[in-house]
Amino acid sequence: MYLLSVELMTMVKSFAAKTRNWLERRPSRKNALLILVLVGTCMVIGDGILTPAISVLSAAGGIKVNHPDVSGKVVVVVAVVVLVGLFSMQHYGTDRVSWLFAPIVLLWFLLIGGIGIYNIWKYDTGVLRAFSPVYVYRYLKRGGKDSWTSLGGVMLCITGTEALFADLGHFPVLAVQIAFTVVVFPSLLLAYSGQAAYLMKNKDHVFDAFYRSIPDSIYWPVFIIATLAAIIASQATISATSSIIKQALALGCFPRVKVIHTSKNFLGQIYIPDINWILMILCIAVTAGFENQSQIGNAYGTAVVIVMLATTALMVLIMILVWHCHWLLVLLFTGLSLIVECTYFSAVLFKIDQGGWVPLVIAAAFLLIMYVWHYGTVKRYEFEMHSRVSMAWILGLGPSLGLVRVPGIGLVYTELASGVPRIFSHFITNLPAMHSVVVFVCVKYLPVYMVPEEERFLVKRIGPKNFHMFRCVARYGYKDLHKKDDDFERKLFDSIFLFVRLESMMEGCSDSDEYSIYGQQTEKSRDALLSKYAKTAISDVDLTISSMDSIVPGKSPSSRPNSLTMSSGQEGNRTETDELEFLNRCRDAGVVHILGNTVVRASRESRFYKKITVDYLYAFLRKICRENSAIFNVPHESLLNVGQIFYV
Repeated sequence: MYLLSVELMTMVKSFAAKTRNWLERRPSRKNALLILVLVGTCMVIGDGILTPAISVLSAAGGIKVNHPDVSGKVVVVVAVVVLVGLFSMQHYGTDRVSWLFAPIVLLWFLLIGGIGIYNIWKYDTGVLRAFSPVYVYRYLKRGGKDSWTSLGGVMLCITGTEALFADLGHFPVLAVQIAFTVVVFPSLLLAYSGQAAYLMKNKDHVFDAFYRSIPDSIYWPVFIIATLAAIIASQATISATSSIIKQALALGCFPRVKVIHTSKNFLGQIYIPDINWILMILCIAVTAGFENQSQIGNAYGTAVVIVMLATTALMVLIMILVWHCHWLLVLLFTGLSLIVECTYFSAVLFKIDQGGWVPLVIAAAFLLIMYVWHYGTVKRYEFEMHSRVSMAWILGLGPSLGLVRVPGIGLVYTELASGVPRIFSHFITNLPAMHSVVVFVCVKYLPVYMVPEEERFLVKRIGPKNFHMFRCVARYGYKDLHKKDDDFERKLFDSIFLFVRLESMMEGCSDSDEYSIYGQQTEKSRDALLSKYAKTAISDVDLTISSMDSIVPGKSPSSRPNSLTMSSGQEGNRTETDELEFLNRCRDAGVVHILGNTVVRASRESRFYKKITVDYLYAFLRKICRENSAIFNVPHESLLNVGQIFYV
């Protein structure tokens, strides 16, 4: 039995490896996967535009039901005013009022569930037979094409489930499952069944069945709760849109925009001013531009079903590559999901000319922006990777780097986590002086939620000690925010000082002390360093530093007498003290932030569409997006920009 399970796991991993190799074998397949992910992302952004529009417009429609003399234009104006107020309040955040969201939503579901029970009891209990699949078959057979296309409207009954991914970022999976199964799903079934029962006796009220089915005695309280629930639903979708854009930004798939955290307690509450106003304008355009609410519903349904299809396709890859599920289970999941989703998708296709084209246009615009930005970003990074300066060239310049080394520290920002960027050679060949200490700073956003503060920085030395050149890699997750790190410069220097101390200790220790200049610290040596430097501010740096980061030659203390070993240790301490004092003097002399500005241009032999993409679209996006100096929070008086042109 054990051998059978081992063999089964081997087959599953082999299938996953074959799938991975098949995807990575050709760039076109990886590119197709990227487009699939971006399509799903762009549809979610489109969902963030349509949800506030349809939710607020539906809530405002309740006014017309109770006051028939009110025109449709008044309803649209009220909806637009609510939308403007909603988006204008985004910069305040929801920290102070978010505690009201759960009680209001819970009350909303209990109300619609209770109203559904009342209508079923009052009008027609026979509607409960609709749960039988037999009636579904009869309905489709009797109505033909009209019944099939009506599934596009039925799709609206399950909208909102595509936003569960955002809830998974704030709540445990079990909490979402319990809330949906125990509260949401039963309440929706009762509400729709109650409306069906009401329509059995009032067939002319089909366009506003919900508000007309509410008992008169509780109409206005329900209307108020419905309006608040619509605002909360809109707020949730706006927050989800901002969150997914920030994640795309961290992964290099969206132009640089300003991100503001509106809460000190909840990391997920963010505000993106540029995106917020774009969403508001598009929401107002959708609300005021469509002739009726059903067209917005068609657009909404199209966005939701495409999000579901993209999610299913990506879920298949997750099951194969990450969870290592058996291919039979993957096939079963794919078949059942596609039967349902393709059925609704085929019905939605008939609604394209009735408003369904809107999310496609919105998604196409965002897809173009995100793909062009990702393409240009990748090309810039590949250029920097392939044009790195060789270490032999740096060593050939000598400790002075062929220049006058002036007091101070130069922080050279680069996207490379290893090697010397070409921008540095461009800098020293065009200027006659360089700072006494040079630190190459690489800020990396990793595809993880958060990076612990103690693992934020990785430091290593470049060249011999007398070159005074270091590299510091600052790592952030897609939920971290670099701009909020006000002590970034202080933490960076603390990590360099700690590295110098660790390096000096490793040089003077014997093998029995479990230190090696070419090996990584053991747990014992780490604990010893923690106890020895307990008074040092080392909580902000990474103590797991591999000594391979330094190219200082290792010394073998075991081949020398003990007196020489002690003398070597004392000499190391003096060297450490001297270097630390030197670093402090340089920091006091001033810190200059050097930023590279690589301009990407299409080569002359490029095709016309590539020239349009690189020379116009990507150049325009770089022009309107935030500058690196603003992202790195660099003071303008300490900023130095170095430019170069790269042809693709």
